[in-house]
Amino acid sequence: MKYYILTGEASGDQHASHLMRALKQLDDQSQFRFWGGDLMSEVAGNPPVKHIEELAFMGFWEVAVNLRAILRNFKLAKSDILAYSPDVLILVDYPGFNLRMAEWAKKRGIKVAYYIAPQVWAWKENRVKKIKKFTDKLLTILPFEEDYFKEKGVEQAVFVGHPLLDHFKNYSPNKEGFDAGKKYFGIVPGSRKQEVGLILPPLATLFPKFRETQFGISQSAQLVKKEDEIYAPYVNNHLNVSVYTGRQHDLLSNCYAALVKSGTSTLEAALLNVPQAVIYKANPISFYIAKKLVNVKYISLVNLILDEPLIEEHIQSEVNPFSVEEAYLKLQDESERSRIFEGYDRLQQKLGGSGCSQKAATEILKLF
Repeated sequence: MKYYILTGEASGDQHASHLMRALKQLDDQSQFRFWGGDLMSEVAGNPPVKHIEELAFMGFWEVAVNLRAILRNFKLAKSDILAYSPDVLILVDYPGFNLRMAEWAKKRGIKVAYYIAPQVWAWKENRVKKIKKFTDKLLTILPFEEDYFKEKGVEQAVFVGHPLLDHFKNYSPNKEGFDAGKKYFGIVPGSRKQEVGLILPPLATLFPKFRETQFGISQSAQLVKKEDEIYAPYVNNHLNVSVYTGRQHDLLSNCYAALVKSGTSTLEAALLNVPQAVIYKANPISFYIAKKLVNVKYISLVNLILDEPLIEEHIQSEVNPFSVEEAYLKLQDESERSRIFEGYDRLQQKLGGSGCSQKAATEILKLF
């Protein structure tokens, strides 16, 4: 069958690549055309129609100033999908773009599978109506989501597990570039330029204060291609700081603790059993709007899934040198670390076992 897959972020590229492998195992006639990144390209054997480097716009303000490019992308996606004539359109996360594509495709008789359901339980609950009407299969990855959607009348919702469990099942950390005689503390400031520009400066105040600690900074592979200079002012002249490009899982695996930007990375750190504190800082305009619209108790996936404040969250003005230092020191405390480890065990139980990609692929094939 012919599959057209749309995603617009690094995490979507990772999860979609595993789904593509599962589809290839179940369907030996599978063909792929897609918007995504290097991981999807590796599976498909050909480049994307659009690379995620051109698609990841974060926040309300950033979307507004890039509106022309986004509208051009809608036009390109529609014409390209029609030309390809897929058996199914698979939408992976990226809801602002993909929900509009779901409506357009369904009205043209194209089957629509949505993998990694939009987090409408957090905000924009009115999107549930569109999801119900314009998707044939909704594949959820958080344990409470299937019940939530079915209570809203979305009977096509199915919980398939979390794709990170598949990834880490066969994952073996690479020790290259890490000194076995040193303890590493991880810094994960995000994968977008604007995130790093806001989050890294206050975190970097730790480097000269704690020279006995070896700090490892995660750098997105997308950023190093054109924006690596944004790291230089915070790394140069610090012998206790190293940058690891495109190796976030390797870095976290070699760290005893970390400060992690809110998002999928917080769940990755938890599944790798790394005690952490969560940080989030956005453009002030985007944050103001989000604060008015988002309805969640926590910003980290770890706390949301457990429905408790297992790990500390530092948001916006709280991401400052003083609070960052407090968080760093707290993560040195053995009783705090033991408390977090116990919570991570409960998190694993809630997420279930591996096999998410296979389950998702099987559900998609049930459409035919």
